[in-house]
Amino acid sequence: MSSDKKTVHYNTAKFNKSAAKLHQCPADIGAEVAFAGRSNAGKSSAINTLTNNNKLARTSKTPGRTQLINFFDLNIEGVRIVDLPGYGYAKVPVAMKQHWQQHLEEYLQKRQCLQGVVLVMDIRHPMKEFDQMMVDWCLSTEMPLHVLLTKSDKLKKGPAQSTMLKIRKELTAVLGDLVTVQTFSALKKQNVDQLRQRLDLWLLPEDDFEEEFEGE
Repeated sequence: MSSDKKTVHYNTAKFNKSAAKLHQCPADIGAEVAFAGRSNAGKSSAINTLTNNNKLARTSKTPGRTQLINFFDLNIEGVRIVDLPGYGYAKVPVAMKQHWQQHLEEYLQKRQCLQGVVLVMDIRHPMKEFDQMMVDWCLSTEMPLHVLLTKSDKLKKGPAQSTMLKIRKELTAVLGDLVTVQTFSALKKQNVDQLRQRLDLWLLPEDDFEEEFEGE
C-alpha cells in the first residue's frame, strides 16, 4: 500500500455553502454523496454521528425547516457530503413542496459528481411516499442507493433485522446491485463504520479503493 493513499476523514467535515437551485451549487467536479430523508427520519442526526460533530447538520423540531441543499467539504479536495432538504410531515404550502421537489429532482438527475444517495428512513416507518419517490429517481438515473434504517435502537434486535431483510429483498428486486441496506442508530452509535465503508466506496478514487481492499 502506498504511503500517499488518500483516506476520507469524516470528522473533518465543514460547511461549504447552501443552495436553493442547481446553479447555486459548488462546481460540478469531484465526488459527493447526498443524504435524503423525510423530515423526521433522523437524517441530521445520522450526518452528525457520521462526522462526529453534533452541530454540523442542524436538527430541528420543526419539520421541513431545512429547505436548502447544504454542502459539506471533507479533507480530500472536491469530496463532499450533501444534506438534501427534509420532506414529509412539513406543514408548508403545496406550492413550496412542489418547488422543493422540482429542485431535488433536478439535482439528482443533473449533478454529474453525485456518486450515490443515502436514503434515511425510520426503521419503524419505512418506505413512505417520499422514500418510494427517491427509489424511483435512483432507478431512473441508475444512481447507487444506500438505505439507512435509523433509530434501530427503538426495536429489539430480531424485529430490526427482520425489517432490514424485508426492505433489502423488496428493493433488490427493483434496483438489483444498485441498492444496499443497513440498520443504524445515532443514539447508540451503531453501525457507523458500516456507513463509512459504503461512502468510501463511492467517494474514494477507484485506484485508491482497489489498493485499500486488495487481498480481501
